[in-house]
Amino acid sequence: MGDSAIVVRDLVKIFTRRGQPDVRAVDGLTFSVRRGSIFGLLGPNGAGKTTTLKMLTTLLRPSSGHIEVEGVDPMKDPLEVRKRISVVIQESAVDLFLSIVDNLGTFGRFHGLSPRAIRDRTEDVLDQFELRSEANRKVMDLSGGFKRRVQVAKVFMIDTPVVFLDEFSTGMDPILKRSVMDRLRRESSRGRTIVLTTQILGEAEALCDDILIMRAGREAARGDINTLKLLSGGLYEISVTFDELPRSLEAAVAAYHPTRIEVTQNSAVITVREQEGRVLDLVAHLGRLGRVLRIEVSGASLEDIFIELTAKRQPDAVTRSGT
Repeated sequence: MGDSAIVVRDLVKIFTRRGQPDVRAVDGLTFSVRRGSIFGLLGPNGAGKTTTLKMLTTLLRPSSGHIEVEGVDPMKDPLEVRKRISVVIQESAVDLFLSIVDNLGTFGRFHGLSPRAIRDRTEDVLDQFELRSEANRKVMDLSGGFKRRVQVAKVFMIDTPVVFLDEFSTGMDPILKRSVMDRLRRESSRGRTIVLTTQILGEAEALCDDILIMRAGREAARGDINTLKLLSGGLYEISVTFDELPRSLEAAVAAYHPTRIEVTQNSAVITVREQEGRVLDLVAHLGRLGRVLRIEVSGASLEDIFIELTAKRQPDAVTRSGT
């Protein structure tokens, strides 16, 4: 097995629909995931992320290609793979007619935990996921966000070597999400391999050691955050706050061909692909438009890179909020 917890080679999934063209949801995907890392699988809706996750977790059969999870082929021995993984997918997977406590206890017994281990770990996850106040309520009576918390909490009841999380933070407030992200980092430091998908790119940037960006079922880019930023090739983000937003802002920066302008009240975030000297010229130009309270220049964010690699080329966009 070496250092790889997951190995994928030439993975293909084709969905056949009567009377309609076939859909090639995953198209020749190849990658590996280092044991003990947090691996991000990113892409726009329809990129093939969830389909890939379902094949890795035995929920879908590949049309072709090869998969190994902890050295086991899901096609040949799906039960052995399931013993090695914990999975949170977009569809809720909780027992609706049981209470939260009974959900956790049943899950623990299913995985062979002792009664004492179940008690201790239940106490832990009730606090971690802020579920104690609802502990004895049936899951069917909970909001969608609380149901999601129960589903994610179950992952931390057991110690499988690999965890798959599909949009794990759905329904979590920022404080809880930060707590869970800290817990994921601790689990990874203990050697647990975590594979996640997310539409919240800040989560991936904060958590992931390695990222695969997908587009139309294929790899669009692969690497850690620094590697992906190198792929941005001169993409810069300028954040500027004025005493009063200049009306001429959009016209003034048009000559620099911004890929994105996001305006919020008296602030703007401008993304440009330019040489460093031209970026400094733009900064000076912004300073002449009005009284600047703050200005900051940084390399491309993961969001900028994601848009650059996955979005079809469209006219430069201006987004306004809070005006």
